[in-house]
Amino acid sequence: MAGLPGAEQGSGHEVLFERRGHLGVVTLNRPKAVNALNAGMVAAMLDQLTAWAADDGVAAILVQGAGERGLCAGGDIVAIYRDILAGGTQTAAFWQDEYRLNSLIAGYPKPYVAFMDGLVLGGGVGISAHGSLRVVTERTRTGMPETTIGFVPDVGGTWLLAESPGEGGTHAALTGAHLSGADALFLGLADHYVPSENLSGLAVALESETAEAAVVRFSQPAPPSELEAQRSWIDPCYASNDAEEILRRLRTLGADTGGEAAAATIEAKSPTAVKVTLESLRRANGLTLDEALAQEYRVGLRCLAGPDFREGIRAQVVDKDRTPRWKPATLAEVRAADVERFFAPLGDLELNLQPKETDHV
Repeated sequence: MAGLPGAEQGSGHEVLFERRGHLGVVTLNRPKAVNALNAGMVAAMLDQLTAWAADDGVAAILVQGAGERGLCAGGDIVAIYRDILAGGTQTAAFWQDEYRLNSLIAGYPKPYVAFMDGLVLGGGVGISAHGSLRVVTERTRTGMPETTIGFVPDVGGTWLLAESPGEGGTHAALTGAHLSGADALFLGLADHYVPSENLSGLAVALESETAEAAVVRFSQPAPPSELEAQRSWIDPCYASNDAEEILRRLRTLGADTGGEAAAATIEAKSPTAVKVTLESLRRANGLTLDEALAQEYRVGLRCLAGPDFREGIRAQVVDKDRTPRWKPATLAEVRAADVERFFAPLGDLELNLQPKETDHV
């Protein structure tokens, strides 16, 4: 996708903007990093989407990823790791812009079409699942894998998963499981299923047709969702507000159902992140998206200050030894008061979702 004719290039060509007919096209252009988002890309998207919202010549938006591996593998967590080690403030500033972008997309005044093809994880969910026309394919692998790195779903992920049917969102959040396109449709993270080979044709149709009509014309019935088929045990097991009780229920199911595997997966995650994630989901119920983003920002800043986020990134993507040493090491050691501290108000540091130019008015 690099070097597209007539493309306006932003953030060192890491995100490309084009006008094709009445369509505004955003192409994330870091294919070697599966288009992971960094601060420059988020700032460029904020500026361009804000401009296109007021441009009568742009009728709809398309967001896609360069390369064959996916739309977006999430935020640039190596940059976050370096910022943590340096004691910096760049991550907090990045999240402020990223959450502004998520909020802008959710309330966008024009059809916002997201091609959720390939990997769509973490921050990639934030720039797609809040859109109005979310398209998955047979190659979609989406989810919020934050507990694996000692973090908690953000970019509105706790709000999206709290809104999902039954307890499927709780299962997805605690295990960090990769979800199929059909699973994403079931959870409410997507709207339409289009075979990946037809995406290029759909993109051309979007240049001249109305977005809704074009997407519907290219859509096909999705295959069954495995996650939906497992509701009979997922819903009762994850209905508890207590993480240890959830694990007890999962273990009683036996290996045939997938309960034991889910329990083992959750046990390998950061115990603190598991408990804070569960509490985040429960608290997100009934909130607006913007309120949930503010809650996630509070939790995120506390994760930056704690040991597990740094350790999780180290183990997964820096040293890659896959053996994180969590502190505390077990769910039983994570007290209710420890969890509560993640949600304490930030005072003057609370998230401000107003556009930057009005921050100090």
